[in-house]
Amino acid sequence: MTEAKPIYKVIFINQNNVYEIYAKNVAQSNLLGFIEVEELIFGEKSSVVVDPGEERLKSEFTSVKRSYIPIHSIIRIDEVIKEGVAKVKDLGDKANNITPFPTGIYPAPKERL
Repeated sequence: MTEAKPIYKVIFINQNNVYEIYAKNVAQSNLLGFIEVEELIFGEKSSVVVDPGEERLKSEFTSVKRSYIPIHSIIRIDEVIKEGVAKVKDLGDKANNITPFPTGIYPAPKERL
């Protein structure tokens, strides 16, 4: 029996929105400070009910082969058993409740005397 390939749920902040996407591959990028996300998964096209949030994501990521997300924008990455519905949520006034990681990766240089 072959083991099923893992599916990852990636939640991140982008332009005052919280994105929740599903992908087959997530890895540390060769670009310093970025996470590489490949093979995005969206719901089946044959479903009768259309979710506007998922449709918005489908149109935004239509021709995207690989996406690089800044590490400080990522809230959480989970390995899940089954993909769910991709979503975009507006933070609105909730933006004050989320504290992003510090933007600098390296500490500020010390002044020489």
